[in-house]
Amino acid sequence: METHTPDTSSGAWEARVRASRRRGGTLRVWRTVGKAAGVSVLLFFTLFPVYFMLMSAFSDSTTSGTGALLPTSFTLDNFVYVMTEGNFGRYLRNSLTVAGITVAFACVLSMLAAVAVARFRFRFRTAVLVMILIVQMVPLEALVIPLFIQVRDLQMLNTVIGLSIVYVALSLPLAVWMMRGFVAAVPKEVEEAAYIDGATWPQMFWKVLFPLVAPGLVATAIFSFIVAWNEFVLAFTFMTQSTNYTVAVGLRQFFGQYANDWGHVMAASTIITIPVMVFFILVQRWMVSGLVQGAVKG
Repeated sequence: METHTPDTSSGAWEARVRASRRRGGTLRVWRTVGKAAGVSVLLFFTLFPVYFMLMSAFSDSTTSGTGALLPTSFTLDNFVYVMTEGNFGRYLRNSLTVAGITVAFACVLSMLAAVAVARFRFRFRTAVLVMILIVQMVPLEALVIPLFIQVRDLQMLNTVIGLSIVYVALSLPLAVWMMRGFVAAVPKEVEEAAYIDGATWPQMFWKVLFPLVAPGLVATAIFSFIVAWNEFVLAFTFMTQSTNYTVAVGLRQFFGQYANDWGHVMAASTIITIPVMVFFILVQRWMVSGLVQGAVKG
């Protein structure tokens, strides 16, 4: 009489597979939880200053205090005071004018300089690039006095044009270096094809090269705008009259010798942040458009 032993090898293998899957599923869950916790901590440290700024700006400092994490009362008095008594509307106009001039001239000059450096061969070409990097490495504090003397000799102290020229000079080194990389990345065959089709150099520049390097111009515009909008030392040094202050210098009036008006400071900081966000959102659309237009079809 034959006896049949049950085949336990397949059952044991399936059990091991199920256990391995359970362990793998548990590890994936813990990895997901760990990533979520890390992202949450990062978002907390990133967004908490913004949250605190908004809470202090919209809260009544006389009743809730500036250090309250949850506002006890909602008010727009801080913004009204900043825009009326603090003359922040005038400071916003000054900053927008300076930033607009800086962005326009920095983009145009850096584009032309980048084309010259990347496409043409001339003496001291490498030396020019090295000098651009060296100028970018010089601390701003070391340039305050020389720039002040030059602007004074040009009789442009306490003028928006004089401050804009200085900001353009500060933005150009890095802007030229960034734009050179975008121009150098465009194949020369694309330009040669445009010449073969009968395009002149201005037509090639505007219809072929410009769409391809548009993302670089967007990056240059963002960098130049931030430099002109947030800079404090040169604006405070060159502007001797309060009517010509920029927003960075105008914010200083809310800091006292013995106490600071944090409600007004946070309201003014919120107002300063809004144009930067709006400018970035508008320019980001042009960045996407430039990437699409600059695509080379094979």
